[in-house]
Amino acid sequence: MLQLETRIDALTEGTPVEGVLVLTIAQRERARFRATLTDGRDAGVMLPRGGPALRHGEGLADAEGRVVRIEAAPEPVSTVRDDDPWQLVRAAYHLGNRHMPLEIGAGWLRYRRDHVLDEMVMGLGLFVTHEDAPFQPESGAYGSGHGHGHGHGHGHEHGHAGVTAHD
Repeated sequence: MLQLETRIDALTEGTPVEGVLVLTIAQRERARFRATLTDGRDAGVMLPRGGPALRHGEGLADAEGRVVRIEAAPEPVSTVRDDDPWQLVRAAYHLGNRHMPLEIGAGWLRYRRDHVLDEMVMGLGLFVTHEDAPFQPESGAYGSGHGHGHGHGHGHEHGHAGVTAHD
C-alpha cells in the first residue's frame, strides 16, 4: 500500500504520475484516510491535520517520491446558472449566510444538493439544475476549505451589532 504523506499543491507539466485518486469533497477535506487508486492499488493518506482540502489537480507523494494525482469525483450537486451576475451574487450571499460550501464559476454557482437550499434559490427567481459533477468549493478567506475558518477566542472583534473593533 502506498503511504502518501506529502502534498504537492500544483503538479507541473511532465511530472511523472504513478496513479490517480478520484475523491469526493468530503474525502478531500480529511487529512487521514484510506482510498483506492483508479488502478486498484490501496493508498493511505497521512497529511498534517488542519490543512485545507485537497484540490483537483494537486498531487500527493510517498517517501520514495512516487506521485499520485488528485481528481475531484462527480457527486450530487445543485448548479445555478444565470446571465445576470447580480442574481448570482444574491444567491451566493444567501448561501454563504448559511455557511454552505459554494463553488463559483463564470455565470454559475454550485453547492451540495439540498432540497431546502434549492427551494430558497428558486424563491430568488433562479433555476436550479441537479447533476453529478465534480465539486470544488471556495476555500474561504481563511483557507480552511470550509465553514467560517477560525474561532472567536483569539482577541479580535468582528464589529457585530454596532460594536467597533478596538486596537
